[in-house]
Amino acid sequence: MEQKMAKVTVNGETKEYPCGTSYRDIVDEYQKDTEFPIILVTADGRLRELHKKVKRDCTVKFVTIRDHIGFSTYKRSACLVLLKAIYDVAGKETVEKVEIHYSVGSGYYFTINGFPGLDQGFLDRIREEMRRIADACLPIGKKSVSTADAIALFHQHHMYDKEKLFRYRRVSRVNIYNIENYEDYFYGYMADHTGYVKYFDLKLYDEGFVLELPERSDPFTIPPFAPEEKIFRVQKESQEWAEKMDISYVGDLNDRITREGVRNILLVQEALQEARISRIAQQIVADGSRKFIMIAGPSSSGKTSFSHRLSIQLTAHGMKPHPIAVDNYFKNREDTPLDEYGERNYECLEALDVEKFNEDMLALLRGERIELPVFNFVTGHREYRGDFLKLGKDDVLVIEGIHGLNDKLSHSLPKESKFKIYISALTQLNVDRHNRIPTTDGRLIRRIVRDARTRGTSAKDTIARWPSVRRGEEANIFPYQEEADVMFNSALVYELACLKLYAEPLLFGIGKDEPEYLEAKRLLKFLDYFVAVPSDDIPRNSLLREFVGGSCFDV
Repeated sequence: MEQKMAKVTVNGETKEYPCGTSYRDIVDEYQKDTEFPIILVTADGRLRELHKKVKRDCTVKFVTIRDHIGFSTYKRSACLVLLKAIYDVAGKETVEKVEIHYSVGSGYYFTINGFPGLDQGFLDRIREEMRRIADACLPIGKKSVSTADAIALFHQHHMYDKEKLFRYRRVSRVNIYNIENYEDYFYGYMADHTGYVKYFDLKLYDEGFVLELPERSDPFTIPPFAPEEKIFRVQKESQEWAEKMDISYVGDLNDRITREGVRNILLVQEALQEARISRIAQQIVADGSRKFIMIAGPSSSGKTSFSHRLSIQLTAHGMKPHPIAVDNYFKNREDTPLDEYGERNYECLEALDVEKFNEDMLALLRGERIELPVFNFVTGHREYRGDFLKLGKDDVLVIEGIHGLNDKLSHSLPKESKFKIYISALTQLNVDRHNRIPTTDGRLIRRIVRDARTRGTSAKDTIARWPSVRRGEEANIFPYQEEADVMFNSALVYELACLKLYAEPLLFGIGKDEPEYLEAKRLLKFLDYFVAVPSDDIPRNSLLREFVGGSCFDV
């Protein structure tokens, strides 16, 4: 019988391959001409692991470890290799659980429970075992099992967090990955063998250790270990509060929602945030010398709602806050600098009239009366509409803008007059012990929902713009976050269960032929883990109202 052939187009070149040829075999032909290792492919726009086989004519594009999806796959594969190495060296009987928590530097923070021997010597043994596994290029196997069988398997392996998670999945089958005798579930694709995991290190940190990994911009180099202590402490505090509520993983949240509803969880979370905002206000009042409350944070962190709630707390403590939006100091549109693509760059510091901002703020500090500008985003020009301000003894300015923590923005203001606050949505919930929820995913879903509601922007357009937003954050916000006097975590443990109802219809609207489809599909799969809850009980002053609507603030 004549073997059926398939026409495969790569880089504009079409070749014939027998149906059943693995994508690995095709990749091996082209890898020598590719700068970075190819870890996945797309076949007619659908993402494929390299062990998958060609079934029909298709156009194949390569995904390397330098690409966003490919780099995520690299990091995920490194975590799998790490877990196998830990259990190989320590023994399953001596380790209660290994848990991934959150990002630290360019890597991930892990803890090991039930194991007394965590020291650098132990990490050195783990590192050597990881290198052995990587050098051996062991196959990373993948099998599809029924959801019922997966639940039984997780129970057998004492992975009760995964067992609980899949009780609520509507899918009929689950993909299980393995390296030799170690089996686990991971949310997302894997490399087809361990040989990809060449660049990593292990370092003791706090109560656990950090798996150091490269950055996507340079996937062959481990950058110097530079943990950000302040943001780590905020994340750890949030995690501890989640543990006190017995909601560390998505399965825990689903259990609570199905047993008792979301109201109590919601009320406790909102109360915790309000208490934290009150403590920040008390700190500002107790200092007595701070006139400029500088608030900064990445996109969709809830800066606007936070500034309103902080202002209310400051008022309750006897102060008179006045909101100032740094955006009102934008230069006129024709004077806005251009980025490397020849488009106006509204996110760089140079897009602001820094000197005028400093002139006005110094005048206020001297007790002078000034007229505040308003930027007209329709005309692209700064305007004056009779908004005068003079600061008295108890008056403070609550200044919100992405450059708020950068001293170049407020270079002429005395340091002692500024109180800096960094706000971000640092998700304290993980899918399970070995699958974290990236902070950026939570913020992206917030933004998709808000953009559709307030700006008429499609999910497709929001996803398309997200890489540019992230580049702006990396350049203008994250380098200054450790300069903050305090940090505030705006994430709510229940929010993704609520946002699911709003985000899913928007994501389903992205067609399979659109470049944003892969990201939409990934987010839909992620949201499928959550039991959805309505927004009815969310208070009108909640930070989440900034995204789902119904806020009592002008947001």
